[in-house]
This record gives sequence, C-alpha cells and structure tokens, in this order.
Amino acid sequence: MKVAVAGCCHGALDKMYETLELLQRRHNVWPDLLLCCGDFQAVRNEADLRCMAVPAKYRHMQTFYRYYSGEKKAPVLTVFIGGNHEASNHLQELPYGGWVAPNIYYLGYAGVVRFRGVRIGGISGIFKSHDYRKGHFECPPYNQQTIRSAYHVRNIEVFKLKQLKRPIDIFMSHDWPRSIYHYGNKKQLLKMKSFFRQEVESNTLGSPAASELLQHLKPTYWFSAHLHVKFAAFMQHQANSKEELPKATKFLALDKCLPHRDFLQIIDIEHDPSAGDSLEYDAEWIAVLKATNSLVNVTQSSWNMPENNGLHAKWDYSVTEEAIKEVLEELNHNLKIPCNFTLTAACYDPSKPQKHVEPVHTINPQTTEFCAHFGLTDINDRIQQAKEEGSVRGEYEEEEEEMDSTGSAEEPSEYNTDNSGLSSINPDEIMLDEEGGDEDLSTCSVDPSPDHPPDFSASFSDIRIMPDSMAVSSDDAMDSTNEELEKSGVSKPVEEKSLNERPLKRIGGNENGNSGIKKIKRRNQAIYAAEDEDKTE
Repeated sequence: MKVAVAGCCHGALDKMYETLELLQRRHNVWPDLLLCCGDFQAVRNEADLRCMAVPAKYRHMQTFYRYYSGEKKAPVLTVFIGGNHEASNHLQELPYGGWVAPNIYYLGYAGVVRFRGVRIGGISGIFKSHDYRKGHFECPPYNQQTIRSAYHVRNIEVFKLKQLKRPIDIFMSHDWPRSIYHYGNKKQLLKMKSFFRQEVESNTLGSPAASELLQHLKPTYWFSAHLHVKFAAFMQHQANSKEELPKATKFLALDKCLPHRDFLQIIDIEHDPSAGDSLEYDAEWIAVLKATNSLVNVTQSSWNMPENNGLHAKWDYSVTEEAIKEVLEELNHNLKIPCNFTLTAACYDPSKPQKHVEPVHTINPQTTEFCAHFGLTDINDRIQQAKEEGSVRGEYEEEEEEMDSTGSAEEPSEYNTDNSGLSSINPDEIMLDEEGGDEDLSTCSVDPSPDHPPDFSASFSDIRIMPDSMAVSSDDAMDSTNEELEKSGVSKPVEEKSLNERPLKRIGGNENGNSGIKKIKRRNQAIYAAEDEDKTE
C-alpha cells in the first residue's frame, strides 16, 4: 500500500491535503494512509491557541477547526503523533489515543495501531531530561512551566513501548533519535544546517530516549520531523542472539509543511491484502497497557521505571501469548477501532471571536469508554481527583520555587548529563522573555511537489552496524562512506548561510541582555532568523 509521510504540518491541513490532490493529478498517485510526525496543531478554538507553547504572533487558527466541526472531512485516513507545538489541552484528553476529528486519529502519549496488517507505533512530544521521570501531572489552565512540560516525553511511555516483542513496521517520533545523523549523509546535513555541527560532533543532538527505543524496537521504518530538514539514514542493527535474524531500519526525517516541498513523501509498504481498510487496535499493545496500568503516575515526583537492579520485585512487564489472546477474546476478535469521535469543545467561529475564553480540563468520552472497556486508569480522571484533594496544585507551588529561570528543576537523569549542551536535545525549543514559546512557526502556503514522485528507496544506500550503546564517534571520516547517499540527492533545499552571515533578530530586553531574558542557543537563533527571512521572501 502507499503511505504518505508528512513532517510538521503546523495546522495547515487544507494545504497538506491539497498537496496530496496535486500529486494525484500530476502522477496519478493517491495514498492509502497519511502519517504526520508531530506539530499537527489540532486547534479547535481560541482557548486551544492559548495552550500552544509558541509566541503569540504565531498563534494562528489555521484550518483544523473545519475538520473538527464537520465542515470538511479528511480525504485520507490520517494518523499523527504530538510534537512540541500542539494544543496540549486537546491532545491531553486522549492519553491513550483517539479521534480528534472524523478520519484523523491521534496515537496518544504513546501507542501502537494496525492498518491493513501494518503495525504502526509512535511516541508524542520531545525529550527533556528534567521532566522525563515525572508523571503526567499537567492540566489546563497551564502556567509558563506546564505549557511546556505537558509535551515532554515521560519514561513510562518509553517503558511501555520497550515491553513489545512483536515486530514493528513503522515507528514515529517528533524529535530525532540521538546519533541517527551518523548513519546518513552527515556532511550534507551540516552543509544545509551548519548550526547543528557542535551538537552533532558532541553527539547531543536528538533524543536519547528515542535512540533507546530505536535500538529495542528495530522497526523497518522510522519517521521523524522537528528539525525542519529532510534527512535519510540506513541503520543495520546487531542481532541480540545467533537465532535472531538481522534487522535494519530506514530512517527518514521530513521538512516542515509548505512551502517546503520536502515535507511530504509517499512510500510503498508491504501489507496484508486480506486485511480490512479500518484502523485497528493492536492486541499486544492493549495487553501491555493492562500489564503496566499499576505504574500510572500523575504527580510531579520523579521516579524510575522497574528494572533488574535488586530494588524491584517485578521489572519485566512484557506480555504472554495468553494475555494477548485474552485481549482478542475481550474484543470478540474484532480489533476495529470504533468511530466514536465526539465534540468536547466549542468550535471556532470566525464571525464570533472568543479571545478571552479560558481553557478547561476535559475528560473525553472516548478515553472514558476505552479505559472502561480494558480496565485502565483514566489519567485525566485521576488528575481531577488529585486536584480536588489539592495535592497536584500544592506540590507544584512548592516545587516551582526550586526551579530555575527555564523551569528546569535540578534533578538527576538516567541519561548521561555531563555535556553542557544536554538542553539542546530539544533543538527548536526556544525560551522567550515574555511569549513563553519555543520556536518560530511561520505560516505556510502551497508549494507544488517535484515534477517526479520522490524515490524513497534511493535515500538509503549507506549501511552501518549500530553499536549497543548508540555512542558513535564524531569523526568526520565516517562521511566518506556516504557518497552514494549524497549522489542520490536526498534533499536539495537552499543552503543555510553560516551564523555569522545572518542578521540575528533581537528578542527583547536592553542592549546588555540582562533584563531577565532566557538564554537562546546559537543554533536556535539561526533557525529563528531563517524563519523570519522565509516570511519576507
């Protein structure tokens, strides 16, 4: 079957679907499924806009609300994960996944589904070490800390995914797995994005949690977005035993939405021709959710997942074939995900603006039904209970005093934090003085796709063995084996100017820069300046 993969669409659904229609007219190609790798921006109304961690000037309604209201319907089944520019209050209603509009499905904090026999998994958000070991405690109305921490990846989601044993065909993450840039055309990447060099050479670019999942799951395909550049890599995994067959992962990162033509690509995926056209639950994933339900945490307290270190009575939460069979029996062997989309908030009305509506914490009926069916904890219901008891809000007020100016509590991380650039794991997360946003979100316009359909297979020609530690030398000599990738023309965006050649926009404060302004990384400044230049062209 044909699968379209899109990068950050930033709410421009009309333009994304128009691009697919353009491909169909030009090349007679239409996908069976569309995957979006985060920054989807399922914004229903003005209150949702206020729950996005972006500068106010980039809070645009875009076009999702038309699909939410029923005015329009997605012309192709669309499955997406969350990024770091989302209406977090909306996605939070569906922690286990669900429909945000007819024919548009969100995978949840983490999730696995099936379509035509193809197993698709994903994890939402981006990695930030100081929030990684916390529970999902945030709820609207958010403050300047929780509006960001709401989309930070948590260790419990990674732990759940690591319990999977059956093969994964496709996996999505918003930020890149750390070290993946060593398995593709690194030279070309740094030519396009020269301000990545320091983090690439220090091996701090990307998510260590995603790398851990990549090493464990070894999916056939891994798709990401976030860094607004197209990049392909091919990773040959080491077998864990003599009996295990060799596996490899084709990695592809997509550019942001229009007018960048590299934001969307169509690939051919082997599927089960006897399978139906409905999106389905994954029985093993449901069984894992049931097995790990006791680990659900809705507090800010940092904690580690169970491991075989002598401190936990149980550390293996993978499921047996019998447990999977029980799930199938619960569902009467009908895995079809019910089309039970429900409106849970008023839809934006251009003729009646509601600029001062406050976001509220909502329990979505889809989540209530899902949890009741499988005996799972409704995370939002648990948060509501904690709020009523005063524990969540009280704990937060105490901890807030201990946080630094970026909202980062000094906490130990299970990942190596001896590099000063660790915070750059979230490369586009820009801390602003007043706006509280992360990065520039420029509005997009339709840009036609290339005259020829993209050839996905041509992007993967360099094979490497992935070490268990995922730690790779930054020796540039590794690029010499990437000649075929470079010749294949993985992407041809306009070459980035060096940082010194770009006029950097002053974000605020006085000339001395000491008016409480939070530090912005050099690479983020370059991205920010580049975005503003794009808008003026």
